[in-house]
Amino acid sequence: MVYDLNQLTQILIGRLEKKGMEPGIIHGFIRDLANTIAVDPHMNLLQVNKQLHLLGWDSFDLDYHTLQLAIACFEAKGLKSQEKKPAIWFENNFRPHKSGVNG
Repeated sequence: MVYDLNQLTQILIGRLEKKGMEPGIIHGFIRDLANTIAVDPHMNLLQVNKQLHLLGWDSFDLDYHTLQLAIACFEAKGLKSQEKKPAIWFENNFRPHKSGVNG
């Protein structure tokens, strides 16, 4: 099955919500995750979680499938070409939609 970019983003947001993340902080988490991966794209899951914990996300552990989904979203959105964009780029691209995934 082929998903479009908006569907991938909504699936990612839905997974984060199901794992207990509040909708209002998801774009901040995704921004930190994107920055973490952009700094070192070869980090494994343990390293990514450790870095996220250092950034203050110590109450949340990312699982492998959610990490892979996030990486797919970042690659589809052209994260590498957007590294120097301001935070608003992340907020506009990864904001939960009102009529999207309903946990």
